[in-house]
Amino acid sequence: MTEAMYYILLALRQPLHGYALMEAITEISRGRLVIGPGTLYGVLTRLRKDKLIALAEDDGRRKTYRLTPAGIKALRKEYARLSAMVEDGKWLFAEEGGNVDA
Repeated sequence: MTEAMYYILLALRQPLHGYALMEAITEISRGRLVIGPGTLYGVLTRLRKDKLIALAEDDGRRKTYRLTPAGIKALRKEYARLSAMVEDGKWLFAEEGGNVDA
């Protein structure tokens, strides 16, 4: 799963439309990740195709997206994978006296 996919799924803990989704991703990532419309809508199309998200509402002007049960499962699986990667790398910082900025 790409970083953009992960953050979109994470932001969709509540249904959101595109612009609100872009803002939520920036907020959740504390400004580290800013997704533009081209990237966002490309990833949304892929996530819909993979049945990880679905339309919650389409009023003709805005499309609001929501997580599907498969999307929640994929998000939890990716979180576990990322957590395991961080755990696996802790030895690096332990050898350096805990300095994560090295």
